[in-house]
Amino acid sequence: MTLEEFDSWFKKNYKRTSSALTAAIMAISDSIGVMISFGTGFLLVKLYYILMDNWGGINFKSFTTYWPYLPIFIIIFFLMKLYPGVALAPAEETRGFTIASFLTHGGVLVSRYIQYERFDSIFIAFIISFIFSPIILMICREFMHFIIRLARMKGIPVVVYGAGDKGRLVIDRLLNSKKVGYEPVLILDNEIVNGDSYRGIPIIQNTLIGPEIVKRHKIRMAIVAMPNIEQPELTSMINNSVSAFRYNVLIPDFFNINNIWMTVRDFGGVLGFATSHRLKMYWNLAIKRFLDILLVSLGGIFILPFFLIISFLIKVSSSGSVLYRHRRLGLNGKYFNAYKFRTMIKDADKVLADILEKDQAMREEWEQTHKLKKDPRITTVGKFLRKFSFDEFPQLLNILKGEMSLVGPRPVTDDEITKYGENARRVLTVKPGLTGLWQISGRSDTNYNERVSYDLYYLQSWSVWLDLWIIFRTPRVIFKGKGAY
Repeated sequence: MTLEEFDSWFKKNYKRTSSALTAAIMAISDSIGVMISFGTGFLLVKLYYILMDNWGGINFKSFTTYWPYLPIFIIIFFLMKLYPGVALAPAEETRGFTIASFLTHGGVLVSRYIQYERFDSIFIAFIISFIFSPIILMICREFMHFIIRLARMKGIPVVVYGAGDKGRLVIDRLLNSKKVGYEPVLILDNEIVNGDSYRGIPIIQNTLIGPEIVKRHKIRMAIVAMPNIEQPELTSMINNSVSAFRYNVLIPDFFNINNIWMTVRDFGGVLGFATSHRLKMYWNLAIKRFLDILLVSLGGIFILPFFLIISFLIKVSSSGSVLYRHRRLGLNGKYFNAYKFRTMIKDADKVLADILEKDQAMREEWEQTHKLKKDPRITTVGKFLRKFSFDEFPQLLNILKGEMSLVGPRPVTDDEITKYGENARRVLTVKPGLTGLWQISGRSDTNYNERVSYDLYYLQSWSVWLDLWIIFRTPRVIFKGKGAY
């Protein structure tokens, strides 16, 4: 495609190049979320007073009078780099909303105490509002992204340098994203490629026309994904073309390092990327263990009756024990018995061996994923339990025993660990988890290469915020039942 042909194509398909509209939409979403969290706090306090047979105490509707605080919330969100709200890692967004909500709610409480010099029911309502606000804010943003997709609103235009494998990988990820964000509008490369477009994105074989693109269309963002380019050529391209864009991102040639907390270090003028294995640090392990015990203890109170009902259904529907123990590899390769609700018929291992011996298609499926989509060994109750992952709830006992964590890599068997190859040792440096990135990203529909990449991303990018985001996403994935069998 020529530059003139691109001019016509771009003007026909895109009306804006700024991120201002996206930021404004996210600010509206956040304002709604803040008011909902205010209302949640006031409502729960009001319900408490009603249960105590006190119909006074607090006026639920009065939460609407606190809207003047909204600009302060938006300013703090902006300072936490939550706008325009695109290309944010989930852990970053969780961290930003939690810290910003703490600061803003704290400011509201301090201002009220200075004004009234007392702790009252409204004070409690704002504390409750803070507890719920990060979750509510993230739900509001997800809903806003959904609305934007329905409205077919275009994202922020971005030029991608590189039509090779890495460039196409970046384009695929951007186009496949379910959130509004950067939208590739042009691919620049010096190499001859097949066709004049990729997935509908025009390709121009000239990497030096960046200044002209910016001049004609005011595109502000460029992504360089050409890891195999020679250093002199890369330097020239950045200086003479990429630098014309207000913002640019360089995709380095180490795709196996997926650490969102990577920082830049200056060694006397020589720049280096610094990473750390956060789950090797004692204070992080202590925080993770504290969260495990706290959340499992609190959650166990509510799901104990559900445990008893499931146990009863398993017992009356088929012969055998309620719980099933399966040998898994844990921290540092140490074996432990992972508890699960029994979902299969008696002597299931013998039945499996017979099936795999007689059915080649099922044998190939088992060798690939160690699961069968249509497993004849699973009971009627077991199908229900597996669909919603309820069969794994007894692993809460493993968490209390310290053998597992609430969030972590998937617990694997001896046969499975061989599929992790040279990454096996690294995956076993942390406790396996009841849930994790694998659980919320397709479950059994993912292949082993994808599972390994999810586990490595988790290990390299761990933070308490990533754990909290995974926990936040898990219920939604469980109740959809997709990828579980």
